[in-house]
Amino acid sequence: MPKIKIDGIEIDAREGWTILDAAKFLGIDIPTLCYREGLSAWGGCRLCLVEIGEGQKAKLVTSCTYPVEEGLKVRTATKRVVESRKMILELLIAQCPTSKTLQDLAAKMGLTRIRFKPKWEDCIYCGLCVRMCEEQMMAKAIGFIDRGSKLKISTPFDKTSEDCRRCGGCMYICPVCNLRCEGAKAENVICGRCENSLQPTCLDVYDNYACWMGLKGECGTCVKEDS
Repeated sequence: MPKIKIDGIEIDAREGWTILDAAKFLGIDIPTLCYREGLSAWGGCRLCLVEIGEGQKAKLVTSCTYPVEEGLKVRTATKRVVESRKMILELLIAQCPTSKTLQDLAAKMGLTRIRFKPKWEDCIYCGLCVRMCEEQMMAKAIGFIDRGSKLKISTPFDKTSEDCRRCGGCMYICPVCNLRCEGAKAENVICGRCENSLQPTCLDVYDNYACWMGLKGECGTCVKEDS
């Protein structure tokens, strides 16, 4: 079994595991969107980014697709990782601000502003519906069509598919179909109402979120010292 380190914790990972699998085994939370158990890993949304390696050789990879290997060193919550995830989430919310799933992720990650012009589209192209239809429903009734700005998910030739059984699996798994409370005509791009998470201040002092190592405040960075 490959011996790896995740956030300083050394474990013997199972053959065939990804970094995300190993992190889950340790109880380390990594945000995901296009990943779902029971479906093939795709790595399209990039929210599950982690940092591997050290120094100038350190790089960001998608934890849901990167396989564990002997000697691998992983950091799941460095400043670089957290800022990259927030940037990606900004782009996703700008694409579809009405998604409750995205809004909850934003609140959980402490994202309070969107710097991109909102498009108010109804798809973020995570591919969950396509994989659900093909891999769980065994239908292949929908898929990606065209490229670039013309990319969309539809049936072949935009015609009614005889393979579609109207099972609703695509809508069940879609992160956009679950609308935020304002519905499809929300006034603000971001709301931050449903999730309330105390965000760490560790990243202002250290290069890695460290509160998971003990009780919040033990490191002293998120507790205001008495003058």
